[in-house]
Amino acid sequence: MERIVSKSQFKPRALEYFRLIEESGETMIITDRGKPVLKVMPYTANPDNSLKILRNSVLKYDDPTEPVALEDWKALQ
Repeated sequence: MERIVSKSQFKPRALEYFRLIEESGETMIITDRGKPVLKVMPYTANPDNSLKILRNSVLKYDDPTEPVALEDWKALQ
């Protein structure tokens, strides 16, 4: 779950938020005037390990601009 915080809220409580991110593993989106500008996430020594589960997961990719229907998702069935 991502937490969204404005720059003005983040600045005085930055160390508190850093500890929260470190303990929970959540990411935090920092906004400026309502627009996301930064994403703070926990450090991982080897980020490639996180992506290994996605390798070879796309079986067929015909038209990238075509919308996907709910029936097409195996995970939702």
